[in-house]
Amino acid sequence: MSRRKRAVKRVVEGDPKFNDKVVQKFLNKLMYDGKKSISEKIFYSSLDIISEKTKDDGFKIFKQAIENVKPVLEVKARRIGGSNYQVPVEVRADRRLYLAIRWIIGYARARNEKSMEENLALEILDAANNRGSSIKKKEDTFKMAEANKAFAHFKW
Repeated sequence: MSRRKRAVKRVVEGDPKFNDKVVQKFLNKLMYDGKKSISEKIFYSSLDIISEKTKDDGFKIFKQAIENVKPVLEVKARRIGGSNYQVPVEVRADRRLYLAIRWIIGYARARNEKSMEENLALEILDAANNRGSSIKKKEDTFKMAEANKAFAHFKW
């Protein structure tokens, strides 16, 4: 972290197909080694798989999945008087989106299905239906914050 100035937020343009900033951030996080065309192919193929399986718009289901996975509370470590406390704090809006994207992609990569397109499609479907690993991660984060509610007065 810089001691001088706040870091300047870079503006993200929309993606080529939907012109949506959330999708563009998702594609950037999905990308390996600067190969954006491959991440676009994986993402749009997974939306097609979702559309085939549900007979509904894949983009709408993707948006629903992101909304379902966004965490409300998280814990941050705070050192007070020589001991560390897990202090529950509300998650900022931009961090909520980032965590949701990171969890969905991470758990999609951890799945053992045929291809990344299928893994991503299944993880998005699970998240849209409020089940799956990314939803479990959100619930675990919330439970941890609830369990440490006694230290909420240490908020800074």
